[in-house]
Amino acid sequence: MYEFMVLAVLMQGPGHGYLIAKIINDIIGPYARVSSGRLYPLLAKLEQSGLITTVDEPVSRQQGNRQLHIYKITDAGRLRFRALMGDIGSNPGEYQKLFQLKVGWFSYIPLLERLRLIDHYINYCQAHIFHLQTEMEDMQRSAPFYMQKDDYDNMQMDAYSVENIINVMQHMIEQWQHELDWTRSLQKRELERVAEEGIQENP
Repeated sequence: MYEFMVLAVLMQGPGHGYLIAKIINDIIGPYARVSSGRLYPLLAKLEQSGLITTVDEPVSRQQGNRQLHIYKITDAGRLRFRALMGDIGSNPGEYQKLFQLKVGWFSYIPLLERLRLIDHYINYCQAHIFHLQTEMEDMQRSAPFYMQKDDYDNMQMDAYSVENIINVMQHMIEQWQHELDWTRSLQKRELERVAEEGIQENP
C-alpha cells in the first residue's frame, strides 16, 4: 500500500519526504500513519529500483546549510503506478481500503480502466454481501445448535452472544451495501463521462 501511495503522491508532482508523509498521513490517518522509519527506506528502495529519482536543493538554516532531497517519479515509476492501479488480486483482504485510495487517483488512468476497476469492486462488494447474508441466515437457523453443549469440547454459546453475532453480521451487510451503493454512483458518473466523450466501452 505504501509503495502505491508514494508513487501516487509523486504523480501529482515532485515533493520532499516531509510533504509526501504529510499527504499520505492526511489520507490514511489517524492510526495507519507512515513513520519516517518506514518512509525513507521505502524511498531509497524506490530510487534504487529506478521508480523515483532525487534532486538535491540547498536549504539554509541558522545552524548551517543542508541538502533537501526532492523526489520525482520516473517513467518507470509511472508504469509501476499504472500496474498497481490495475492490480486487483494481490491484496484481496485489504482491497476495500486499496480501492478507496485508488479512486483518489482515477484522473491518472483512462476512463475504461476506471470502469474495469469499478466493475470488479462492485462484484467484490456483492460477494461480501452474499457471503454475510448466507452465513447469517445459517446462524439464525442453527442458533439452537450453537446453544447446546458440545460433547467434545464443552463449548456452548448463550442466546445473547448468538444475537450479538447476528447483529454484527447485519451491520456488516449494511456497511457493504452502502459501499456498493457508493461504487454504483461512481460507475454512473464514469459512464456519463464515457457518453459525453463518445468512448467505446469495448473497443
